[in-house]
Amino acid sequence: MATVTLTQQNFQQVVSANHIVLVDWWAGWCGPCRHFAPVYEASSELHPEIVHGKVDTEAETALTASAQVDRFPTLMAFREGLLVFNQAGFLPAADLEEVVQQVRWLDMDEVRRQMTGLLQAEAQGQPAAPSAPPRTAGPAHGPARYGWPGL
Repeated sequence: MATVTLTQQNFQQVVSANHIVLVDWWAGWCGPCRHFAPVYEASSELHPEIVHGKVDTEAETALTASAQVDRFPTLMAFREGLLVFNQAGFLPAADLEEVVQQVRWLDMDEVRRQMTGLLQAEAQGQPAAPSAPPRTAGPAHGPARYGWPGL
């Protein structure tokens, strides 16, 4: 699947209507953005079930400002409409793949519980207690197996 151009008009609809959405915030003058573009495009081909959106920050200044993006490239990941990853800077292909897998493996019930707790604390005027990030993928259950099968 090719990347999708995101604009002020379609951003919310795309993020809320899809299970997982990755968003690349880029600028034409940005060297790291030009290097990240083929990595991101390859990820979109490798994972057609995930929407890979791109925001041209020079054309979409209002959207960029509302997302508080000021460094390029910036990668955001949304799962079930919630922002679960936000990082500026170039990502090599292996690191982008790791982000994709971590977003897939997130325990969204735990993410929602933590968000609810933060919102409740904020509503009561209390500083939100720092909490551990939601548990993501860890070791698989069962014996560890390394190397070729049978070794």
